[in-house]
Amino acid sequence: MNLDRFITANRIIDLSSDDLTGALRELIGTCDFEEIAQYGKKRLLRELLDREQTMTTNLGNGVALPHLRLPLKRRYLLAIGRCPRGLSHEGSEDYADIRLVVLLLASTTARNYLNALSTLAGTFQDQNQVRRLVEAEGIVSFRREVRRILSGESRQPSGKPTRINRLILREAEKIANATGCRSVLLFGDTFAGGIELTDNFQSQRTLLITRSGAESVETEGKVSEVLSIRAFSANRMSQLRSAILIGLTRGLLAPDELVCCVGGLPQSNRFDTILIVDVAREFRALFSSREHAVPPTLPPTLRPEVLERVLAIATELGMEGREGRKVGCLFVLGDTQKVLEYSKPLVLNPFHGYREEERNVLNPFMDETVKEFSSLDGAFIIRGNGVIEAAGTLLRAPDYPDLLPSGLGARHAAAAAITKSTRSVAIVVSESTGQVTLFADGDLVPLLGHPLGGNF
Repeated sequence: MNLDRFITANRIIDLSSDDLTGALRELIGTCDFEEIAQYGKKRLLRELLDREQTMTTNLGNGVALPHLRLPLKRRYLLAIGRCPRGLSHEGSEDYADIRLVVLLLASTTARNYLNALSTLAGTFQDQNQVRRLVEAEGIVSFRREVRRILSGESRQPSGKPTRINRLILREAEKIANATGCRSVLLFGDTFAGGIELTDNFQSQRTLLITRSGAESVETEGKVSEVLSIRAFSANRMSQLRSAILIGLTRGLLAPDELVCCVGGLPQSNRFDTILIVDVAREFRALFSSREHAVPPTLPPTLRPEVLERVLAIATELGMEGREGRKVGCLFVLGDTQKVLEYSKPLVLNPFHGYREEERNVLNPFMDETVKEFSSLDGAFIIRGNGVIEAAGTLLRAPDYPDLLPSGLGARHAAAAAITKSTRSVAIVVSESTGQVTLFADGDLVPLLGHPLGGNF
């Protein structure tokens, strides 16, 4: 989602205030619209500060993202302020490192509000993006950089493709043609300054996989889709599994195709691997056993971006743990009413009573909340649209699995059972190893650092 059309140069400013209240007042002052005046700028400021009391909008990485929904004729209004000296707010140290304040005002009728909020959060969580804005000399340069970043305009790659890269791309096209691959996956994180393609693949769709969407791309029509995947494992094969899974759920890849994957060590600026993946074999648990060329057996109401977000959170928990220690957790997505029939609370539901928007996993400010409650025994139950129904829930599905690979514990057994009994999928993070496993129809799909099965 390109958000540059919702901001103008006069709403990109250098802030003179050194406290959050003053900074918000300055940004609101740039939004000189009739509906803002009718709503009341004082009321708007008060409600933004009230939200700050409920949950900080500090994204980390030097960025605050205050946001609010109100009656607007337009879908969104953006205003961005730069504060090189940081801000203060009611004695809290959380705001001392803030260098950018990004104000998002959204219409109450905007349907994709959480997607817009998530896009902004992903953009400004990239350290390189923030550094470019903070270090821009003068207001004109600052405004130009903001527009470039919000529009997704690419930067020039740091160097021309090397002879080895050109050779590997040519050989990849030959192999893709010989094996009948319909898609080629290129891993953009291989390059520190962005990937540049000298030529396009004539017979294949080209998908560029990136971590944050910040990699520059000299496409000129050479890349069909850019797929941003937030959480990458240090293991390249785990990255590949996650990328293909998200490609499947978004309809970019078909279950009956072979995919040619080209990558290299992150930030090495050199391709070193060509791999052909048979999607149906590697992800057989996601497909019907009776038909091979059918869509994944994911819950029909499960939105792809919800699966992607939960997968990202699970991957980060598996890799980083929580407060220096490993944690295990279980997420059940989709077919919520049926899942709730097979569950009972172990503790008081920590999400009870909150508005759906505030407890939706697509809300970027929910990440830390979910990670904090991951230490609770029991499962997270999540609707297909991302709303968390409950946490700390005991699952009691009747179709208990007879056999599971050795080394898998109670969480994995519960995940296999609930997905066998309902049209849900489950994601499990192992407390002992940090492994991430997806379950569908009672079968497992290893995703991160898993020693069990698969050719990855």
